[in-house]
Amino acid sequence: MVQKEVAALAETVFAARYPSFDRLARVFESSGIRTRYAVRPADWYLSEPGWPERTAAYLEGADALFARVAREALGTAGLKAGEIDTVVTVSSTGIATPSLEARALGRMGFRRDVMRVPVFGLGCAGGVSGFSVAARLAQARPGTNVLLVVIELCTLASRPDSLTKANIVATALFGDGAAACVLRAGEGGLAEIECGGEYTWPETLDLMGWDVDPQGFGVIFARAIPPFVEANLRVAVDDVLHRQSLALNDVDRFVCHPGGAKVVTALERALSLPQGSLDHEREVLADYGNMSAPTVFFVLERVLKQGLPGRAVLSALGPGFTASLVSLKRAA
Repeated sequence: MVQKEVAALAETVFAARYPSFDRLARVFESSGIRTRYAVRPADWYLSEPGWPERTAAYLEGADALFARVAREALGTAGLKAGEIDTVVTVSSTGIATPSLEARALGRMGFRRDVMRVPVFGLGCAGGVSGFSVAARLAQARPGTNVLLVVIELCTLASRPDSLTKANIVATALFGDGAAACVLRAGEGGLAEIECGGEYTWPETLDLMGWDVDPQGFGVIFARAIPPFVEANLRVAVDDVLHRQSLALNDVDRFVCHPGGAKVVTALERALSLPQGSLDHEREVLADYGNMSAPTVFFVLERVLKQGLPGRAVLSALGPGFTASLVSLKRAA
């Protein structure tokens, strides 16, 4: 999906019914996004699908992406599906019961005794939080293999019927994507996970999340997010790092979830980084849009290709409102 084409489609859908659309439409240009991916063609979204249609699209799209990224992760790790002991599946953009890893069990070749850990509700923070959960499970059972799969089909929450600023901004920002990796305690790998932690601010439930109605999920996406991040993130980062006797100047590179162009700028200011430091974040946002939870792994992949520094900290923000962080130390 090319951003200019999405902008033209949004104009067709919203302009005649939303008086301020012309002013709000600037977000399609200012978002910094060039292209995005979606599991359905444009005309599907115009048909105003309900819960059954959205769920069917989620199950089909998520099943396909699960298999694709899981196989890629297994190939990179040099493992077969039958060697996986635990599967952690993170997704907040659809409902699947049985969950996605159960649906994939036979097709992928997972063992019948594989431990299944589906995680829902963490939104954009889900990738980093899921990474932390998977690491703790690997550490609790040394020698076992933990497969983490993170899938978000954000475009399925696109709502032509919803005449709100949040919905139109979400239409400009969100795309679909997935990522996966294998974690194992104490045996080689690309990096060592030093620590992970979360920090949740009280009375911030209205900043981000889902509003559920008969038509499906509706996005809660407050305009206050960038200024809130700029004013408050540093406290959360200092708190999580301090628990591990680390400080900001011990971090060589932050690997951040790029929620949007304004959020990336807010992250740089909050972390006292030179403007433009989060270059991979901006590039991933331009190429894929905000894919929610998997996005940070697309950034990490680019950092790894460039060469992981001595210590990198993954960071993402999600509903709660919560900051989730994981510290990675380069493998010796």
